[in-house]
Order: sequence, then C-alpha cells, then structure tokens
Amino acid sequence: MIEKGDMRVWWIPQVPGAPFHVEVNTIPEAQLLINSLAAYDIFQLEHNIKPDYCNAGGLQIFDGEEWEDWYDDDGNSIEDTDIEE
Repeated sequence: MIEKGDMRVWWIPQVPGAPFHVEVNTIPEAQLLINSLAAYDIFQLEHNIKPDYCNAGGLQIFDGEEWEDWYDDDGNSIEDTDIEE
C-alpha cells in the first residue's frame, strides 16, 4: 500500500517513452539510483549498445493523494541537490 511520504524514482530511458518507477527509502538512495541509471545509459552509448538516447528522470513523493515531483526546502530538484548521508 502506498502511504504519504513514500518516494519513488521515475526514469525514461528513451524520451518520449513511458517511465518506469523504482521505490526508494531515502534521498541519497534516490540519487545513487538516478546517477547509476544515467551512467548506464552513457555506457551503452559509448559501447555502441544503442545508437543514441534522450533520457529523463527524477524523484517523486506521494502527498497522500497523488505522486508529485520532490523539491528540497530551497526549491531544488533531486538533480540540483547534493545530499550526503
């Protein structure tokens, strides 16, 4: 069951494709996952596994009714936030 405060990473490996979602427990975990997915896309491009790509991703939090993009207290998205455990 999805509860208020639950988080998930969304990732689209080839825009405009459909996103897939992975539940995460912490912001650092989300950053690790997003960075890993991005690195994997670069690896595939550099090793001619796929000819090109246009990816997108982010972190969402469940507000009790729907999923919304996560921003820190300063209005930064997960991509613009440097979180240390």
